[in-house]
Amino acid sequence: MPPFLAAITLVLLCQLAGEALARASTLPLPGPVLGAVLLFMLIVWRGGPGEALRSVADGLLRHLSLLFVPAGVGLIQHLDRLAAEWLAVGVALVGSTIFTLLVSGGVFTLVARWQDRRRGKFQP
Repeated sequence: MPPFLAAITLVLLCQLAGEALARASTLPLPGPVLGAVLLFMLIVWRGGPGEALRSVADGLLRHLSLLFVPAGVGLIQHLDRLAAEWLAVGVALVGSTIFTLLVSGGVFTLVARWQDRRRGKFQP
């Protein structure tokens, strides 16, 4: 089997295994995330991605923007609903962004303090 075909097969098999694991278990993670974790563990176990897998990953990343086309089509199809519910959507977007920034900043602060305590440099 050509190296490129073997690498893309590996990526797809990891995604398939992740989907199967997600459906067979009660883990609150989507199948593609579990598949990515499986692929990562396999890469670590093998000592690196190898040239063929690196080439496949680069190709997928170069065309990643194509994966946003279905989301854009969905937005266009529901423009009338967005126009009717623009305030709720806007509040949800702004609110979730602010909440995410606050939580991220809080977690960063806690981890920085924790690391300072471990190093003995804590200053309240």
